[in-house]
Amino acid sequence: MQKKVDILVIGGGPAGSVSAITARKYYPEKKILMLKSVQKGVIPCGIPYMLASLRTPEENAMGEGPLLKNKIEVVIDEAVKIERREKLVRTRNGDTYTYEKLILAIGSLPIFPPIPGINKKNVYAVYKDLTYLKKMLAEIQDVENILVLGGGFIGVEFADELSKISNGRKKIYLVEMLPNLLANSFDPEFSAQVEEKLKSQGVQILTGVRVEELLGKENVEEVRLSTGESLAVDCVILGIGAVPNTKLAQEAGLTLGKGKGIWADEYMRTIDSDIFAVGDCVGKRDFFTRKDAPVMLASTATAEARIAGANLYQLKVVRENKGTIAIFSTYVSGLVLGSAGLTEKSARREGFEIVSGEAEGIDKHPRAMPQVSRIKVKLIFSKQSGIILGGQVSGGMSCGELINIIGVAIQKRISLTELETLQMATHPYLTSAPTMYPLVLAAQNTVVE
Repeated sequence: MQKKVDILVIGGGPAGSVSAITARKYYPEKKILMLKSVQKGVIPCGIPYMLASLRTPEENAMGEGPLLKNKIEVVIDEAVKIERREKLVRTRNGDTYTYEKLILAIGSLPIFPPIPGINKKNVYAVYKDLTYLKKMLAEIQDVENILVLGGGFIGVEFADELSKISNGRKKIYLVEMLPNLLANSFDPEFSAQVEEKLKSQGVQILTGVRVEELLGKENVEEVRLSTGESLAVDCVILGIGAVPNTKLAQEAGLTLGKGKGIWADEYMRTIDSDIFAVGDCVGKRDFFTRKDAPVMLASTATAEARIAGANLYQLKVVRENKGTIAIFSTYVSGLVLGSAGLTEKSARREGFEIVSGEAEGIDKHPRAMPQVSRIKVKLIFSKQSGIILGGQVSGGMSCGELINIIGVAIQKRISLTELETLQMATHPYLTSAPTMYPLVLAAQNTVVE
């Protein structure tokens, strides 16, 4: 079968869906079709929470309602070849689709480190496929000794959720080769809070340690570590990140960036003006240095998708992509952490001359209010210009939006002085006191010599 469409989207994750819906808004007369290879996708950020926080894995399914509402046709099939000259895509089922504009939202693939035994049974990568994840989660429920490899966001969140279903029966190990958990996104004093929280829940944390070999017959039964120690395990969860899925693009002759993602300009156009790339498959550039940045976030992907969807035929909206500020948040059994922009460590590594300020407080006022949580804020500024370069927060649920305020400040290049004089809405149940607002205090506590 050959089918002609105006806008063809390959990939059904957040980036693909948002780009298709945005394209419908700006080009209502166009015929839009989405090809996706996974019949039942999931909300990527919710994957760890399918273990305990959600009642059933299906509650994290990514539905097609918004696509159907916007009259976007969805076909379950895998694109296997792009013929750019003919503007044609061939699929696994033998069908072909011709297009005017093509959006690649083909995502990423889990990293499989070169560890002997990595291909044994009961070693689970994290795929965004509901059918696969349901099988994986069901099998995890029945085992006693689990090792999570990788102390980034995925690994930390899986370890947290595993501790909730343990009931003292399971041994949960979290192994990270760097000195701290979440080390690429937080300074050590924030990482320490996560480590303390997980340890209090019975998770055994091994930092500065590598996995050297996975041992066993067909199934993994034992893990040998760089310390010489061996651990008896029933399964391993790979939480060490992902790499851009670029095979389809490369075979079509599209260019990759130095970070190995598909190269795209500030309007998400590849070297082919009729092909756009968004989400995990496309290369990212740091907001401050313009260096390639290995950041894969649904929030970044959907921002790129909106830029692409709006500008497919003409540059209707000047919303160019200035780079990623790498804004993250996570939740570990009541502890919320957020990070945006540069940490103190990464800023110094890049050669920025910086100053920093910190403040601690509570998220309601007075402190006798119910369900009060402590908040810690750290802000990083350029010493000479006073422009904010980054920020980190920890505390209760309010930190989830507090880090977004910091993210806006970074994108708008707000200065230390502007944050010192920030006007904010406050209420005893909702916020810190206006006299002791941690974001303002952190700016005030920054010493510029």
